[in-house]
Amino acid sequence: MEHRELELFLHLARTLNYGRTSLECHVSAATLTRTIQRLEVRAGARLLDRGPRGVVLTADGQRFTTYAEEALALWDDYRAGADEPAELAGELKIFATVTACQALLPDLLAPLRSAHPQIRLDIRTGDAAAALARLDEGEVDAAVAGIPRRLPQSLVTRPLAVTDLVLVTASGGDADSPASLADVRGPFVVPARGLVREAAFRWFRTTGMKPVIAAEPDGHEALLTLAALGYGTGIVPRLVLDSSPIADRLVELPNDSLLDPLTIGVCVRRADLHRPLITALWNLSSWPMPRDPRPVGVPKNT
Repeated sequence: MEHRELELFLHLARTLNYGRTSLECHVSAATLTRTIQRLEVRAGARLLDRGPRGVVLTADGQRFTTYAEEALALWDDYRAGADEPAELAGELKIFATVTACQALLPDLLAPLRSAHPQIRLDIRTGDAAAALARLDEGEVDAAVAGIPRRLPQSLVTRPLAVTDLVLVTASGGDADSPASLADVRGPFVVPARGLVREAAFRWFRTTGMKPVIAAEPDGHEALLTLAALGYGTGIVPRLVLDSSPIADRLVELPNDSLLDPLTIGVCVRRADLHRPLITALWNLSSWPMPRDPRPVGVPKNT
């Protein structure tokens, strides 16, 4: 794309006024309109909407604004003949669960923070099941989430950790606890949606169990609370259990490795891999996948 076209787009993105941009950039209204149309064709998306209340940036237009700013900054640095590239700056929106924020993000983001201190981090938390949808819809730039067996073609991922799924129940319960996973009959507390729920119901089908579901909370943290209150046996990632402040109120039940482990990774949109900020995050997130070293079925407090 011509740098002049990007400059015109950025000016219009700031003013949201075709007439003002035409006047201040010394181009005709027709030329400005054709320029924006060419950019939209190349971007494959509508960047601006013109309505009765004026001009507004679309979600794709907001993403394109970031790209245009970074592209022109790199061009200016090249033209200036600098020996070193300009310091990366801008904002990265990252989605993660509360557990991922505590257990994974510090190690993931520390190298990025050290190498590029001018990058601002906007960390957003929420339900794990919504992570990839929010990323695919452009609400965030990256997500740390469980990786499904089939990742959407629009996304790419780099694994960060593998965590077992464990069964937990309130401590201080029946002294005759199940001797094996096959003896566990519920009732169960399972997530309302997401990969852990899918793994739980695969296990139910494999064992021929017809589970009684006591509760279906939105998040893993809420699930642990319900399990600790005695509503039933909870099924959660070990990473969540180990990071929970109420772990001492729960006891882990025997696990015969029939529950599929969960792979957690950093995910970005494939189309964004060219963006300097995404490239920096991607290159600095290449670290080996850790896995809980405890043998499966050994409770945390042993």
